[in-house]
Amino acid sequence: MDIYATANYEDLTTRNLDILNNFIAAPDLILTREKYPFKSFNFKEETIAESEFNFPKNAVLGMQAEACFKAFLNSSKNYNLLAANLQINTEKDTLGELDYIVQDCKTQEVIHIELACKFYLFDKNNGACDEKKWIGPNRKDTLFDKLEKVKFKQFPLLNKAATIEKLKSLKIKIPSIQQLCIKAFFFIPKEINSDQFPKNIAECIMGHFIAYDKFLKEDTTAVYAMPTKKEWLLPIANILNWYSFSEISEKVALQIRNNKSPLIYKKTPNKVERLFVVWW
Repeated sequence: MDIYATANYEDLTTRNLDILNNFIAAPDLILTREKYPFKSFNFKEETIAESEFNFPKNAVLGMQAEACFKAFLNSSKNYNLLAANLQINTEKDTLGELDYIVQDCKTQEVIHIELACKFYLFDKNNGACDEKKWIGPNRKDTLFDKLEKVKFKQFPLLNKAATIEKLKSLKIKIPSIQQLCIKAFFFIPKEINSDQFPKNIAECIMGHFIAYDKFLKEDTTAVYAMPTKKEWLLPIANILNWYSFSEISEKVALQIRNNKSPLIYKKTPNKVERLFVVWW
């Protein structure tokens, strides 16, 4: 079922604002380690009441996050968006992209912001450093990979000659500040408590993950949903398709056979839980 199929224009506008504000309220990973001394972007507790934002429901997750962040900046009372997704090229190569250039309306400072939206699971046996232990649901990337890319590629791009020339051509002042915004959705093993993690990590923990054989022993009286990856940023209230345990078990089994770790929502009369079911 298309979750927008029965919405009229007024309802769709309200729903898009709900999605946007849900994104803004999602946890931000604040880095405190000396290894990655990146300044974090500050949303300044803004709630957007009006916006022309149209959630790109058919885009990939990363592009959805970019659209949400751009809509926030366009509607913000604290920031003036100067450029978004700015491609930096030489005559022969594409060097990369600057996610956002903004100006703080109060201080007038120009800021370069890099955005990431990541879902990571905690595997204590994956790597020696903490950042490597946070791994994608299908084990294809880690928090370490992302932070290293920011440190050695994305932030240094600002200082390239081609970048400086590009900004000058657009009459944009060279940013004096660089900030990182990571919307982080962390999931931990069910047997581990969130209070075992530092405060900045614990604040990003959104649920648990379990192995497939343990999922088969889950509550059969609950109802379940399996959002597609393009629905991961939607408020849970926007998910309409809910299934019995026997129905969801068939859907999960198919994902596991294809080495995919699905995100599942589990609803009981008292609460709704997020959990990944992993194939590994």
